[in-house]
Amino acid sequence: MKSWTVNDVMTEAVVSVDQAASYRSMVDMLVEHRFSAVPVVDDFRRVLGVVSESDLLRKIEFAGNEEPRLFDGRRRRAAKGKAHARTAGGLMSAPAITALSGTSIAAAARKMDAEKVKRLPVTDELGRLIGVVTRGDLLKVHLRPDDDIGAELESLLHGAFDGRASGITAAVTEGVATLTGEVEWLSTARGVAHMARRVPGVVDVVDRISFNIDDTADLGTGVGFGSA
Repeated sequence: MKSWTVNDVMTEAVVSVDQAASYRSMVDMLVEHRFSAVPVVDDFRRVLGVVSESDLLRKIEFAGNEEPRLFDGRRRRAAKGKAHARTAGGLMSAPAITALSGTSIAAAARKMDAEKVKRLPVTDELGRLIGVVTRGDLLKVHLRPDDDIGAELESLLHGAFDGRASGITAAVTEGVATLTGEVEWLSTARGVAHMARRVPGVVDVVDRISFNIDDTADLGTGVGFGSA
């Protein structure tokens, strides 16, 4: 089973800037390309940071209100500092939150959620920029045609579990996989359903697999598979 990674869905033709890029040029760039952020790179394309719309808006947010307050927090002081910056080096958020080439789509989604970001620069092992992946890009896995998902499921069913799942068929409609058939062991039925949920593009699994023998009685409930 192929595991989809950020490399499968990322944009490779990435627009980036160097540290000397001016404030105005970055505003023009984000507006023209309808980006929400742009990576900042050095001469070797290594990612140094990211300039986002929020970073650029500091000039508007603190215009005419730059006097320090006694109880300003660290974040507010940093935001005010960006209001004075005129280049990417002073405006960028660093270090950048990135995804390493080969990162799974699930791991990238978790990182975006944890870090509250909408996009991740994708880097190689040397930290060089090779692409950008957005939240929308991660959803592309669910644009796989039902026929493609069904074909992968059928291939897996005939090749996995030493042939014990060959009697199961899979029908896919709008990403929902319905599994039908009979197997000898409950553990096989659970394993098949678990495997199906991991196929890229599967939205949900309807488990209609019947079994003859419950061989899970001595395994407890922590076997890691869904119920049959």
